[in-house]
Amino acid sequence: MDPGIETVVLPYTHFSVVFRPDRRLAASTAVMIDGSKLIEVDRTNDWRFDPRIADSHQAGDPVYKNNRLDKGHLVRRLDPVWGVTSETAAANSDTFHYTNAAPQMDIFNQGKQLWQGLEDFLLDHAKAFHRKLSVFTGPVLEDTDPPYRGVKVPLRFWKVAAFVQDGDLAATAYVLDQSPDLSRDAAARALADAARAGDPPPLGAFRTFQVPVADVADITGLDLGPLPAADRLPPHVRAEKRWTRLERFEDIVV
Repeated sequence: MDPGIETVVLPYTHFSVVFRPDRRLAASTAVMIDGSKLIEVDRTNDWRFDPRIADSHQAGDPVYKNNRLDKGHLVRRLDPVWGVTSETAAANSDTFHYTNAAPQMDIFNQGKQLWQGLEDFLLDHAKAFHRKLSVFTGPVLEDTDPPYRGVKVPLRFWKVAAFVQDGDLAATAYVLDQSPDLSRDAAARALADAARAGDPPPLGAFRTFQVPVADVADITGLDLGPLPAADRLPPHVRAEKRWTRLERFEDIVV
């Protein structure tokens, strides 16, 4: 990430958010999941501003009102909900801060189902080893993202999972693309037309890809430390920077 960009680190219960006040959205999130201590709790749906950041610097309810945009959890609600009762209640509630949300299309298609189920799939895999998983998630924040109600709406999201496998650090990475399902030129025109009309971007169907971890570092500018070297993708796939579109969980390389 450009060192000149202002960010704020916001600790929550079992997860953290690196927040970009200039974009009114998170740049990245990190959650530790302990599969042996996960507990089911009721959903509160109590979205609210984080008092540590000015309300005007957060994308609140007006961005999502009367349109087809969902408040997409970056840290999934269930992931940090583990431990003793006081921890689980706090973690569940903490995920409903606007700092942990980003606009996503409300269509629940196959691509979105894959994206939302990645943590479950990876956690089930990791349970055979240490039953712990670290997940890093965020939007790809581009200067060209389409503006809407004072927020530039991200067209892509990323996720990196880190876990221990056979005693070694392992990592996998994914990108969700909700760009308009049009040619590049047609998509650019559609996005510009929507912005001029004050309409939400004409986002397309969700497409989920497994990508080299190093590619996530490249497109976000984030320092992912040892994770690119721990990528579970074969070296020749990483060298070719090949993105594999996922149609089912069995397509994932772990």
